[in-house]
Amino acid sequence: MTSREARTSTSAAIGLTSRSMSEASPLGAAQPPTHTFGESLSADEFKAVFRGHPGGVAVITADAGHGPVALTATSVSSVSADPPLLIFSVSALSSAAKTLLEAETVVVHLLDAEDLPVAKTGATSGIDRFAELPWSRLVTGEPVYHGVRAWVRCAVIDRMDAGGSTIIAAHALQANIERDSSIPLVYHNRTWHRLGEDTTL
Repeated sequence: MTSREARTSTSAAIGLTSRSMSEASPLGAAQPPTHTFGESLSADEFKAVFRGHPGGVAVITADAGHGPVALTATSVSSVSADPPLLIFSVSALSSAAKTLLEAETVVVHLLDAEDLPVAKTGATSGIDRFAELPWSRLVTGEPVYHGVRAWVRCAVIDRMDAGGSTIIAAHALQANIERDSSIPLVYHNRTWHRLGEDTTL
């Protein structure tokens, strides 16, 4: 699949009017015009709504030529199986934002409860996120943490500004499944939780 075909597939699959990688503005550039509504939730109200909505936990790594970065995210979502597409968001305030807005490829680590140290590392500010945990580079150059439940190497094919964040769409190129997890990791109400047999309904 060519880059142009991939972008076309993504736009059709996720139904977003977005800017392609070649059109992506650098971090800090002017944002597109915002819509005005007669009513809107406040930031605190919006956070309160989603605080009770659990999310799966992932860590995204990349290197755009300036060294590896890592970011813990609960926004990863599969969008399409054919073509294999996923999306996630990155805040402009994240230390990993600049690299993730420049990188052509990323590695999305899909974590379980055994990977809690990786999740905590990617969520901790002001540290070297590659100093303590075992990691290496794939033959294609991307940084990958060792021993995680699963990871997916992806090509970034589209980006879209959304408030103070950027939504990134990516095409899955390669995957590795280390284990079939029986203890999923979720983030709920500002803390980590593991799911087990006792939580099955």
